[in-house]
Amino acid sequence: MRRLFVLFLVLLTVFVLAKVKIQFWHAMGGWRIEVIQNMVNEFMKLNPDIEVEVQYVGSYEEILAKTVAAVKAGTPPHVVQLNEISTQKMIDSGVIVPVQDFIDKDPTFDVGLFLPQVLNYYRVGGKLYSMPWNTSTPLLYYNKTLFKEVGLDPNDPPTTFSELIEACRKLVKKDEKGNIVRTGITWPLYSWFFEQYMALQNQPLVDNNNGRTGKATKVVFNNDAGLRFFELWDKLTKEGLMINTKRADWTAARQLFISQTVGMLISSTSDVALLMNESKKQGFELGTAFLPLPDGVQRGGVIIGGGSLWIIQQKNKTEVEAAWKLVKYLAEPGPQIVWHKATGYYPIRVDAIHTLHVQGYYAENPHHLTAMLQLLTGVQNYNTQGAIIGAFPEVRDAIESAAEKMISGAMTPRQALSEAERNANKAIKEYF
Repeated sequence: MRRLFVLFLVLLTVFVLAKVKIQFWHAMGGWRIEVIQNMVNEFMKLNPDIEVEVQYVGSYEEILAKTVAAVKAGTPPHVVQLNEISTQKMIDSGVIVPVQDFIDKDPTFDVGLFLPQVLNYYRVGGKLYSMPWNTSTPLLYYNKTLFKEVGLDPNDPPTTFSELIEACRKLVKKDEKGNIVRTGITWPLYSWFFEQYMALQNQPLVDNNNGRTGKATKVVFNNDAGLRFFELWDKLTKEGLMINTKRADWTAARQLFISQTVGMLISSTSDVALLMNESKKQGFELGTAFLPLPDGVQRGGVIIGGGSLWIIQQKNKTEVEAAWKLVKYLAEPGPQIVWHKATGYYPIRVDAIHTLHVQGYYAENPHHLTAMLQLLTGVQNYNTQGAIIGAFPEVRDAIESAAEKMISGAMTPRQALSEAERNANKAIKEYF
């Protein structure tokens, strides 16, 4: 009997030691770290043979750099979260296992349950390379309380550029010395908004159908569509109707809105939950709306942003299979609903959205519904699927650098757009 007991202990030890260990690197800071860890803990309860080390690595750029270094060192992570603009670079890297490879062999995975608006960004040449996960689009947030104060209809937010400018003018408040203490709007100084306004006007960012029917060889945004947005940005800035932030300073833009220093904010749908809570704390009523359009322009659609999950090649195939199980779990309805409620990122599945609708969630949380409707009612084509560019970070840098010169007064909108085009094309050429 004692020998049997000893044998049992040995077998148990072997089983414990045989646990498959994988690493999951993500870029979600703040309260989202705990949300992600809790979801992974649930995964490990359901899969006791898999141990997941979850690590907040920093920004998307830091994850990409550290992933490249880890691959070179022979110690790559198993699952990494990267932003949408890393898609072409990751495809070209040769170090990933496309999730399509797993889907084709997994009869339990029904890709038909996923929103095509989301899948279409990460599907290139008919193949899904990464799993959509934290999916967002931009949204117009506005302070209904301030709208009432200045005589604007709180249930009729601006839908055109001219209406937006007029609302901003009414929101301006000055102190007794004539200094502006409140103004109209802000958004982070980030190329993503320029890209959105190209798609919103049903225009591509780069050639070859946004890089989807052939690799992008040049940008095509130096046109009336690009100029309309730059001219709006320039006008709002010059008239003191807008406060500009430093590059990609999402926190500063949100804080300007939360503190009621501005009456409107264009930011990510992932801010919905945060702004709902903060508006209550600050004692004002939050409103949400579709992005305003240039006057006389027909609406195209918004592009998804955020990030996706990539599976990195490993020597141990068991670890690769464990990585797929984790990625597949995080895309299931339950985790997607948890993620959506905690952050505002979209549920990427139709069945998750249906469950929330039946439960009355969207009736109780109309701002989440605004975000969903803007995505679902947009035109679906190459222009709204988003651009695929190997040198996307450099293209964004070219656009942001030009925008900085424009808002500082060093360049006109047309000059800034031409410079952005020139530097972006240089970056694309150098990538090849």
